[in-house]
Amino acid sequence: MEQLASIDAVRRYRKAVSGSLGFVPTMGALHEGHAVLIRRSTAENDATVVSIFVNPTQFGPGEDLHKYPRTLEADLELCAREGAAAVFTPNSAMMYPAGFTTWVNVDGLADKLCGRSRQNHFRGVCTVVAKLFNLVAPTRAYFGQKDAQQAIVLTRMARDLDMPLEVITCPTVRETDGLALSSRNRYLDPRNRQRARSIYKALQAAETGLAAGETDVATLKRACWAELDGNVDRVDYVEILAADDLGALEAVDKPALCAIAAFVGSTRLIDNVILAP
Repeated sequence: MEQLASIDAVRRYRKAVSGSLGFVPTMGALHEGHAVLIRRSTAENDATVVSIFVNPTQFGPGEDLHKYPRTLEADLELCAREGAAAVFTPNSAMMYPAGFTTWVNVDGLADKLCGRSRQNHFRGVCTVVAKLFNLVAPTRAYFGQKDAQQAIVLTRMARDLDMPLEVITCPTVRETDGLALSSRNRYLDPRNRQRARSIYKALQAAETGLAAGETDVATLKRACWAELDGNVDRVDYVEILAADDLGALEAVDKPALCAIAAFVGSTRLIDNVILAP
């Protein structure tokens, strides 16, 4: 496995790949969820590149940029074990050189859910991913369903800008008790780790309601809130929106994204499920 530490190295590597190239962009602190993305990419492409970059522009004031886990040695071992052919490890100076003033926005989609409470978050995500797509020039790029809004936004960005690649969203990987795998789970102490299970239980409450014939969005959201009450410290949002364009819904009469963001202790966690009528 090659470790690519410069933009020129990435471009040279891409020129040497004659077949299809899969790409898994990450911020490191890799876990089984990332491993699943890498395995799928290696199964569907002739070679796979993983990027590891803690992107400063997607963090807001007071967020966890400086304490975000950085575990490069372990990350490289995981990438090699799962079959990645190369890992790109840029730094901030490469991605945002002096005088950098160009940003990518996806209006509308990026203003909801996490974009509503994390100002400029998706501007940072879209800009860095657009740069990475330009540098790596992948055939396919892989993202996890846990970050559903991110996947929806980046799919629209690639479509609107005629980027010649396929954006693939892979199912959320969970612990045995349902907690979605996340690099931020490392922040949870044992008590808060137990409390965090309530987020997935809340999503399941919506699924159970829909399975019983309830389609009213307000009623399904109340079922989610009932599971969260007393188990999390603060709820950022509980939303049920159209799964394709995050449009408002009064009833689940087409596939819907049921999404939750909540704080357990000081850790903000997100999760979601697709409600299929």
